Amino acid sequence: MKATKATIGRAVDQPAGGTRFYLFHGPDEGQSRALAARLLEALGATKTIVAAGSVKSDPAALVDEAGAMSLFGGTRAIWIEPASKDIEEGVAALLDAAAVESVVVGLAGALPRPSPLLKLAETSPLALAFAAYPPEGQDAERMVIDLGRRFGLKINPTIAARLADSAGNDQAIVAQELEKLALYIGASAQAPKDLDQEAIDEVGADNSEGDFLRLADLALTGELNLLAGELARLSAGSTEAIPIIRSLQRRLLMLAPLRARVERGERLDAVMTSMGKSLFFKDKAKVQRMLSRWSAEGLATAADRAGKLEHLPHAF
Repeated sequence: MKATKATIGRAVDQPAGGTRFYLFHGPDEGQSRALAARLLEALGATKTIVAAGSVKSDPAALVDEAGAMSLFGGTRAIWIEPASKDIEEGVAALLDAAAVESVVVGLAGALPRPSPLLKLAETSPLALAFAAYPPEGQDAERMVIDLGRRFGLKINPTIAARLADSAGNDQAIVAQELEKLALYIGASAQAPKDLDQEAIDEVGADNSEGDFLRLADLALTGELNLLAGELARLSAGSTEAIPIIRSLQRRLLMLAPLRARVERGERLDAVMTSMGKSLFFKDKAKVQRMLSRWSAEGLATAADRAGKLEHLPHAF
């Protein structure tokens, strides 16, 4: 089944019981990840990662994994990223299986129209496919406003436009920032609050650019001597740790889908060219160095550690 912009929100927030395979594809990989995360939240499921290569070597293994009971109880979701042509036979077997215990979620990036995997997902009543494209203009504002409701934030169009612009219209980054803003002002779905400019000035996505982003870039390009010198200039007990960590997280979120495309076989220069004006021209050389230096697995590990670091008491 093929989902549209009008139906995808309900599809992931109120998942149909019969759907066993979800395929999120398209150029906006941040949006795909955010939708997949919403799906897992709605299902109350924990993520079980399966490599596409293992499905290629044994297509029946995907059916076995989806049909297995959780050892610790609760709901699981099988997560495959990137979901390439390697999983086509496994997904076909999954859709033909008598029954499964766990849904399978595939994040595929851009897929060609003749893709057998895409055809399987769009034509089967047991599957759902959605193509994610970067929102622009009023669509981007609506994206921020709709996401804000999930966190109990009432957001007017002016503030929505500011948040969308500061996050580069990336839904994953917007969701991350909205969660932090909701915590900051004490908003929740049960007790909604208006989001104002003052809160964004304090903790928003656009208050930690410049020097903070430069520190993140020094770390990711491996210029550790320069990084150590810059960090030494910060005053002891300063409040700059969290903005620095958040700048690092934003850079990692930008790099992750790009590196995934490289590991799917796209040329690095083609990936860089596809970013167009969404990447500041002065940043292109260092972003290319980062993509050459880091693997997708390494970026995921760094993002996980940055998230844990932010919640350490001494980081505040």
